[in-house]
Amino acid sequence: MRTEDVLAAIATGLWRWDNASGIVTLDAEAARLLGLPAEPARLTEAAVRSRFHPVDWNEIDGVVHLAVVEGTLAEARLRIMDDRGRVIRTVRSRSKPLLDGTDYQLVGTIQEVAEPQPGTAARTPVTGDWRRSREAFLLDAGRALAEARSTAEVLRVAASLSMPGFSPDGLAVFGMAGDRLTIIGHHGHSAGDEGPFSSMSLDTDYPAAEVTRTGRAIYLPSPQEYLRRFPVTWPLARRFGRQSWAYLPLIVAGRTMGAWMAAFKHPVAFTPDERSVLTTVARMLAQALARAGVAESERELSLGLQRTMMPVLGPGLPGLQVAARYVPTGGGLQVGGDWYDMIQLPGGRMALVIGDVQGHDVRAAGLMGQLRIALRAYASEGHRPDAVLSRASRFLYGITDGEADGPGYGPDGDGQAGAGAGNGGPRFATCLYMEIDPVTGTLDIARAGHPDPAVRMTDGTVLLRPTAGGLPLGIDPDTDYPTTRLTLEPGETLMMCTDGLLETGGHDLDTGWERLRALLEEHDGKSLEELADRLVEAVHGPGSHHTTGPLADRREDDIAVLLLSRQGPAVPQAPRRTMMTVAQAEQQRIAAARQHLRQLLHDWNDEDQVDSAVLMVSEMVTNVLIHTDGDALVVAEVTCAGGARRLRVEVSDASDELPHRRHPGELASSGRGLMLMEMLAHAWGVDPRGEGKSIWFELNEPLVSPNGNGAA
Repeated sequence: MRTEDVLAAIATGLWRWDNASGIVTLDAEAARLLGLPAEPARLTEAAVRSRFHPVDWNEIDGVVHLAVVEGTLAEARLRIMDDRGRVIRTVRSRSKPLLDGTDYQLVGTIQEVAEPQPGTAARTPVTGDWRRSREAFLLDAGRALAEARSTAEVLRVAASLSMPGFSPDGLAVFGMAGDRLTIIGHHGHSAGDEGPFSSMSLDTDYPAAEVTRTGRAIYLPSPQEYLRRFPVTWPLARRFGRQSWAYLPLIVAGRTMGAWMAAFKHPVAFTPDERSVLTTVARMLAQALARAGVAESERELSLGLQRTMMPVLGPGLPGLQVAARYVPTGGGLQVGGDWYDMIQLPGGRMALVIGDVQGHDVRAAGLMGQLRIALRAYASEGHRPDAVLSRASRFLYGITDGEADGPGYGPDGDGQAGAGAGNGGPRFATCLYMEIDPVTGTLDIARAGHPDPAVRMTDGTVLLRPTAGGLPLGIDPDTDYPTTRLTLEPGETLMMCTDGLLETGGHDLDTGWERLRALLEEHDGKSLEELADRLVEAVHGPGSHHTTGPLADRREDDIAVLLLSRQGPAVPQAPRRTMMTVAQAEQQRIAAARQHLRQLLHDWNDEDQVDSAVLMVSEMVTNVLIHTDGDALVVAEVTCAGGARRLRVEVSDASDELPHRRHPGELASSGRGLMLMEMLAHAWGVDPRGEGKSIWFELNEPLVSPNGNGAA
């Protein structure tokens, strides 16, 4: 007997599909199975495609491509349609792709299979390797559910899941509220359909209630089975026109938190494989809902803490404009130890304060709230800035010192509480406190280990304003906090921030400051709200990924920024002025003084003069620190008159001894200070003061020639 006769006897035909030419070759039995005359035929791909159910053709296309890539058999279950679009039989195809370069031929068999029995998933046949499709589906579903961040997102993902071969068209998620069953969300129903199920007793004879009570799944493959097992609630389900239902428990950590319903308009037999898929999806759905619930609780707690602890800035005072931002970025709980505040003071004055409590946990947030209240109380009593910070430091030291031996105190005795350290261990806080007189623009600043403020002048120049400071709050109860007085001119803007604004994105304080300087310089000085948004966007928005710093492993930190602008017409050609103190114990600030002067002269025409000014300032400050016992006060001012600019720098100290010219030898390492000033400065001198003296020099900026070169 011929092979063809044997295959025909078992209702199996042979076929060949040439992908390059699009021609399909059928033997007589294969043609009969496709509803064609029982004789060999060569047909176009379109003619053969018209004989298959369109859903099955789309699925077999993916199966074939997978077989070509993996070099395996392409197996599919297909429904054959007649000319009127009716299903006449179901066939099973097994074929082997034969590669020829980028083209291929499929050679295989087509065999008739029995019609599915009633109660099976006949609406959408299982095509290809069903187990492989199931695994791919579960991987995709698990990834999508893991990425959902809210209950609404979890429900949207669950509604979009397309299970292999038996996708439900109706979904519902039930939860518990005491002894009542509630609807968390649903899909495939009309608005209001959830009414009868929204508050149902767990004792009700309803599948979801029983599943929630017992923790065991219920499968109802037919309406008759539903009516038999749950006759009381069958009328509620009958109106939806479904044919099969699956109710599965949502279990997390051994506790049933609700139930999941998957309803089908076509009969589903709920085979072991189908039950396995549904059970796995229910487990992933339960975990995703639990994570979303925790995340939503944390967000609600965070928002509550932020609303409670972060003040709503008022209108400020006449002539002053204030803006602030707080962005939590450092921890899972979206609130940390950063804060800001605006305090109305007696006499028409106002105080601004910004600070950062060590840590990114609930305890840091709690200490921040206590410290903020204490600072507000001390300020309202009328204390000066130095006294406010001194009292706040003693307060923080007092409420944390007793916990030094508690759990979480660093084993090396540094008092650093690790992650998850509970309530143990002392904490410190940095703080910048500023009082403002809106009439004169006078600022009295006290600083406790916090970054210095920055000022944008009316001409766009941006400078850090060095201020005297003390230790962070809470370290030493007897620390003094000296006060620095500055004047904010009309049109100038002052920025106070926590280190998160500078260091976020892998930056240190220096590189982070350079990143922000350009934004401050570009600001037009009008809308503080717009400037606050731009500062936060630069370090925390999408564009910040293109300006990362060299410290890639630096953790992200919370961000707080406070802006103050003095309104009013800017003084034309207002002097550009800055000052800083270099203490005997802070000789490293000589380098900061040099850098500060370069920033003041960022647009000076003659770079050689800038170098000369930096050299003279370094020499003058060094002489004060070497030859006296006091600190050096550096004041630099750029004035403009008649279109020409002049730099004047004064370095003051408390010593009455006047400098005198020396005659150093060739190898001497000192004694050339006055000689340098005589050579480099256009004018210089020494002025005795009531207490101490001041040595100064002046430089006149050269005019700029048409070719851009400086001309004296």
